[in-house]
Amino acid sequence: MDGRNHSAISEFILLGLSNQPEQERLLFLLFLVMYLITVLWNLLIILAIKTDSHLHTPMYFFLSNLSFIDICFTSSTVPKMLVNHISGNKAISYSGCLTQVFFFSWFAGLDSIILASMAYDRYVAICAPLHYTMIMTPKFCAHLVAVCWFWACIDALIHTVSLTRLSFCDHNEIPHFFCDLSVVIRLACSDTFFNDLMVYIVGGLTAVMPFIGILISYTRIFVAVLRIPSAHGKQKAFNTCGSHLAVVCLFYGTIIGVYFNPTSTHTAQKDTASAVMYTVVTPMLNPFIYSLRNNDMKGALKMLFTRKPGLSL
Repeated sequence: MDGRNHSAISEFILLGLSNQPEQERLLFLLFLVMYLITVLWNLLIILAIKTDSHLHTPMYFFLSNLSFIDICFTSSTVPKMLVNHISGNKAISYSGCLTQVFFFSWFAGLDSIILASMAYDRYVAICAPLHYTMIMTPKFCAHLVAVCWFWACIDALIHTVSLTRLSFCDHNEIPHFFCDLSVVIRLACSDTFFNDLMVYIVGGLTAVMPFIGILISYTRIFVAVLRIPSAHGKQKAFNTCGSHLAVVCLFYGTIIGVYFNPTSTHTAQKDTASAVMYTVVTPMLNPFIYSLRNNDMKGALKMLFTRKPGLSL
């Protein structure tokens, strides 16, 4: 049944991050710069990996996918917010809101599962190095990424379709800068038990289960690293995993804090601050974390810049 038959409203109002004109202008410039940096640096990561044959390995294959997903993830929310600031119109249509929920949920789920896939790759590389090339084959990696995309899409579809059964009456003001699933659910004037259940069950499979997988992988990695007799070998192993762990902490810390805490602990300010972290800040920091701590990526980026004038040849 079509969701519009249940909803008495045709649009939502995104209240954004501030009601003060001066603050809004500052926030517009800040988010525009952050968005451009996110897109540019993630594209550079993808191009560097694509053009450097030394980086055609499973780890960098997953990293290039993560960079592409981060571009899509931040693009599902920030451009609409920037348009709202320019136009002065904070409205988003009912269908537009559902579309934003779908793509936001899809790419957020993808981020989560890809990070788990990267943890598994590091686990095999460190704990089973002799079998690494046999396990992490190009075909296996491609299939794993395809499963990630499909799994996350189903998760997003379930959440989006379940929203169409809710009634919103006159409650159409969203205290956020995008249509966040948990916030939209709390606006409903009908029973939200099923939707909340789907957030915990289906969302849990996409966020919590991969997180548990990451914890198990890194527990085994740390045990294996501690057994390495060489101090240089230990440092190299920790450096390999350090970037990924930093990204994991940034992403999962805010996601779990927002979606898997009791509803009574939620406030609009807390949810918005957390959302800014995982929708804007984390995708912007990811390429810096991976490139600044990785000599291979530094070399690939340097080669990309030095070859740039000759790309047309």
